Amino acid sequence: MARVSDEKVHLNGRLVPADEATVSVSDAGFLHGASCFTTMLAHNGVVFRLSRHLERLLGTVGLLHLRCEATAEALRAATYELLDANGFAEARVRITLTPGAVPTGRPGETSREPTSLPSPTTLITASPLPAYPREWYERGIGVVVASFRQARGDPTFGYKTGCYFPRVLARQEAATKGAEEALWFTTDNRLAEACFCNVFLVRDGKVFTPPRDTPALPGIVREVVLELCREQGIELDAETPLAVHDMLSAEEMFLTSSTAGIRPVVRVERRPVGDERPGEVTRIISGAYRALLDRECVPGAR
Repeated sequence: MARVSDEKVHLNGRLVPADEATVSVSDAGFLHGASCFTTMLAHNGVVFRLSRHLERLLGTVGLLHLRCEATAEALRAATYELLDANGFAEARVRITLTPGAVPTGRPGETSREPTSLPSPTTLITASPLPAYPREWYERGIGVVVASFRQARGDPTFGYKTGCYFPRVLARQEAATKGAEEALWFTTDNRLAEACFCNVFLVRDGKVFTPPRDTPALPGIVREVVLELCREQGIELDAETPLAVHDMLSAEEMFLTSSTAGIRPVVRVERRPVGDERPGEVTRIISGAYRALLDRECVPGAR
């Protein structure tokens, strides 16, 4: 494993030592949060569902009208070049895209010459995968309900953008209460997601997750869980909006994210979920997910 001082990042098409990488102080991502990103899991040196991550990322670029020159092919090549340069097999990988430096000129003035615009920023970073506590998966975690709400129609919800500071604050709030995550509800009291994860409920053996238009992020592992439910013959509902009473009546709950995987939730605030232990359906889906990771991330299968 590379020493921290030796680690590299991939910035605008080049491998650069991490401590020498710089981004313009006028970058729109830095100044305005005008960026989008995706965070991925590398397992056995292979990025899980890389093509799907890139499809979602570049789709977000288009939906939010961010200027970008990166292609899926270039991002794929750069991602693996970075992993190899750092010698990482198990890693957290993040791609961040911004429109680059804000054009100079009078307020509201834009150049008519595309060639005069600064180049967009493409940054890929990688770090060793954290050693997540075994207790998260064997005993489950606690969550709280965020004091913040998300509004339908907000262009930043349902996408991974640079406007994540409220989510950081909500997770800090959760940490002060001894919880690992915070659940977000909408202004019309729909269960949406956690700060950095998708949320699933289980009741009477049936799996529920908030619909995409709640809004909720189209998480890659969320998609995988939907696939696994169908494969395992587990009844699934990803279309019906979920409310507070659905959360409180759940017999099982779990969160999904690319790097932390599937984490059982056994407490919401001070209220136990089910018998306050990871449930059977959660264990089945978690086991199927781990097996899928090993099947798709075979060393050398890029």
